[in-house]
Amino acid sequence: MSLDLKIGVAGWLGTSIPTARVVSQQAMQAESLGFHSFWFPENHFVTGGSIPSPLLLLAAAATQTTKLVLGTGSYLLPIRNPIEVAEEVAVLDQLSGGRIILGVGRGYQKKTYAAYKTSVGNKRELFEDALNIMLEAWAGDPIDTIYDTEEPAYLSPLPVQSPYPPVWIAAFGPKALQQAGRLGFPYLASPIETLVALEANYAIHRNAQEVSRPKGSTTRPIMRTVFISKKASVLTKVREKLDAETRSRVGPPVSAIRESAKSCSDDWALVGEPAEVEEKIFLYKEKLGMTHLIATRARLSCLTTQQFASSLHYLADIMNKN
Repeated sequence: MSLDLKIGVAGWLGTSIPTARVVSQQAMQAESLGFHSFWFPENHFVTGGSIPSPLLLLAAAATQTTKLVLGTGSYLLPIRNPIEVAEEVAVLDQLSGGRIILGVGRGYQKKTYAAYKTSVGNKRELFEDALNIMLEAWAGDPIDTIYDTEEPAYLSPLPVQSPYPPVWIAAFGPKALQQAGRLGFPYLASPIETLVALEANYAIHRNAQEVSRPKGSTTRPIMRTVFISKKASVLTKVREKLDAETRSRVGPPVSAIRESAKSCSDDWALVGEPAEVEEKIFLYKEKLGMTHLIATRARLSCLTTQQFASSLHYLADIMNKN
């Protein structure tokens, strides 16, 4: 049976933002192994691991690749000027030759909203307003301003992809899932929720989409932590570390954290020997209709660079044989 699935990989960090050379090397490796896409998330004020501007990192990757699709894991719209985002995404789409997927989200860290002098209480309204402004700008509509001007303003350049790059919405909780479905955009599933939770999430998203956008997207991208090895002792250690990491998680999104804390890592991570992980990937495709898998890297100090590299090659083998 053919897997018929697009598999991408997330870029990874050490203790600080990687240099352009490191980002380019990671992207070139992903492209040479045949992966579909390369991703960076967005986060702020995380000691030794912040990625405040994933678009800049993807710009570095764009200059050294030709086919690799480049995506943001969850670009935070409520804290940004939507016209500026529309312009920057359009420029990056031009720079890459039309290879951008824009994963967008709301975020949940109160300190991020506070630092950007934005209210976390109306993040969903801010998110939807920003997205609508961006879509109108990409469509070539005149940009609304608060001042009377003699000539209307239009976005330039426009994205290569018409009418705009694919937009995926990261969501936690029923309200966010309903919003994504109502707007007709794919739901980008997080790497920390269990398979059972994702089934429920997709039902909420699907029901909302069927009511307002019956011809909405059928794309189903899912992020999962992936580690593959042929050594049982290494896999045991990884599972133990991931289980401990799950139990130590605190803070929102509360529902996702609480559920994953009750489970073992096998409920939310793809860890195992090549055949075992391949079987799990088929299960996600069967249960959820997964169309895209975005493999994130387990941040575990017990693993060596070579073990990570081997895991990536095993995943590429699974992808290329199907």
